[in-house]
Amino acid sequence: MSGLDENVSGCPVEATLSVIGGKWKAIILWRLVSGTKRFNELQRSISQITRKMLTEQLRELERDNLIIRTVYQQVPPKVEYSLSDYGRTFIPVMHEMAQWGLVHRERNV
Repeated sequence: MSGLDENVSGCPVEATLSVIGGKWKAIILWRLVSGTKRFNELQRSISQITRKMLTEQLRELERDNLIIRTVYQQVPPKVEYSLSDYGRTFIPVMHEMAQWGLVHRERNV
């Protein structure tokens, strides 16, 4: 274990999962690594997610300062989502998760 005292600060993995846990948040963040996306682009790229769930997850990610929601005042309204500077700090973690996922998938073929 690292020098983190779990009795003082709690489990650091639990802290991470409290922000990115669940089925969709990490996937949404992964989709935003390649750049800014509109709502419909995100929904198309995550075919199983409902509009309601995508909306909820985006709101939570915005609340936790991992993404930025930009609204353009035009008709029809245009809204874009991108990783915040803080959200970009999670990119190396996602790359490690992706690498582990590839190894895991190969092991279980």
